[in-house]
Amino acid sequence: MADAETLQAYAKNARAYADRFVTDTPDRHLAAFMADLPAAARVLDLGCGPGKAAATMADAGHTVDAWDASPEMATLARDTFGLTVHTATFDALEATETYDGIYANFSLLHAPRADMPDHLARIARALKPGGLFHIGMKTGTGEKRDDLGRFYTFYTDAELTDLLASSGLTVLTRDTGAEAGLAGTVDPWIIMKARKND
Repeated sequence: MADAETLQAYAKNARAYADRFVTDTPDRHLAAFMADLPAAARVLDLGCGPGKAAATMADAGHTVDAWDASPEMATLARDTFGLTVHTATFDALEATETYDGIYANFSLLHAPRADMPDHLARIARALKPGGLFHIGMKTGTGEKRDDLGRFYTFYTDAELTDLLASSGLTVLTRDTGAEAGLAGTVDPWIIMKARKND
């Protein structure tokens, strides 16, 4: 179940979010994820936001299922890129060995810590053996809301690695950095690419 206050914040700020983060070229992490996909892969963009990453993957010849819990973000992705977007929460994922890749770029950070093992188990089940998983999260400890009211859960590298391993996902690469988000604070992040164990 999505957090109502977080959804409200995205409803108010969908266009501002898109204006800030949608760029003409894929960032290096999306490019690296795409480079490891098979040709004409089936991919799930889980938390697609304004839709740029999903559109980029579709333009590269992949079949992309785009999901977002925010109706406003889903509408923006449809209107801007002509995508078919499923408005759904993480716990609606029921697929089994369907996807060559799942892309969750700074979306699962809105899930409560207690729900993360279930979300990752669903993701692992939905991936084909050897399938790729991209996850972007903010690093740190605890849970809190930002100045826009969005709920966040923070993880350390070790915590996230252990959670992925427990779900049958092996980390292949990791990258860290810090960036100013929509709320204006500069926050540290980690991006991992993992593979489902065969």
